[in-house]
Amino acid sequence: MSENIQELTYKEQWLEAFQVMKQLRTELTEDTYLELLQEMKKDGYTLYALYENNKIVSLAGFSWRTNFYNKRHIFIYDLVTDYEHRSFGYGEKLLYYIHNWAKENGAEYVALESGIQRNNAHRFYEEKLDYEKWCYSFRKSL
Repeated sequence: MSENIQELTYKEQWLEAFQVMKQLRTELTEDTYLELLQEMKKDGYTLYALYENNKIVSLAGFSWRTNFYNKRHIFIYDLVTDYEHRSFGYGEKLLYYIHNWAKENGAEYVALESGIQRNNAHRFYEEKLDYEKWCYSFRKSL
């Protein structure tokens, strides 16, 4: 098994990642994905992939944020492992990579949000990775 983690910086890489990202963001079309990704990159969004045998099996998209309660931190917007590769530790390896990268670059926290219905993901964050559930996130459709 040959694994590596790298930042996705080219359109060809983004297109390769789309089929995995769509498993998390099911409403996305390829065109919308590319359009939003290019806009998000302008605001500092970074997309990383964990490859196994030259195939993307897990993705994480994040950016730097600063606020009063988390100080300078990394916020993970997207974390997904391909259906066929779940429960093999790929998401955990990718998160550990991000944790180390964030710490080396001066982050005080890594934060993320997870949908209310995603109980398995919540167990993963809390039990395997020691994340703490500390607030609710709200939004209003306009």
